[in-house]
Amino acid sequence: MSYFRSVELKHVSRLLNHGPTVLITSRDTVSKRKNVMAAAWSTPVEFAPPRVAIVVDKGAWTRELIETGGAFGICIPTAANVDLTYAVGSVSGREEDKFNRFAIPSFDSSTLGVPLIEEGCSAWLECRLLPEAGAQQKYDTLFGEVIAAAADERIFSQGRWQFESADPSLFTLHHLGAGSFICAGKVIAAKPR
Repeated sequence: MSYFRSVELKHVSRLLNHGPTVLITSRDTVSKRKNVMAAAWSTPVEFAPPRVAIVVDKGAWTRELIETGGAFGICIPTAANVDLTYAVGSVSGREEDKFNRFAIPSFDSSTLGVPLIEEGCSAWLECRLLPEAGAQQKYDTLFGEVIAAAADERIFSQGRWQFESADPSLFTLHHLGAGSFICAGKVIAAKPR
């Protein structure tokens, strides 16, 4: 007996995408106003130099700011920050400054000046936009070279996530859709074959 049933194509992304939810930060180069949005679609694409890809819709103010300013931040929220993560992903920064509305503490990155968030996050990455007009326009995919990064040593040390020994409030969030999230869980080790 098979338990497999067909999945509507509009839900296919949810089969693949339960990696960490991220907060993408940017800055308006004219007004200097900061912006943040939640995103579920991000991935590393190269080790050296470290490069990442994020998906940001053409109509999003974040997209406009990243393309104009040439930089963005990626902050990885913790389980303790689930409500804020959902909130910043549910409203547009075009109408209102989300950093002010939600009283989000931040600091400016040292090289590119993008706002970064440490409180309630397990890590951050400072990224320089790598212009790839075709991917940006056709697939809403933006590529960035990571020029600096930092992580909370209570959850990430020695180049690895330390979920087995960390406080669960520090665990990464993984969006399942419609405001539902899961957290990173029990670590299991594969046995050599």
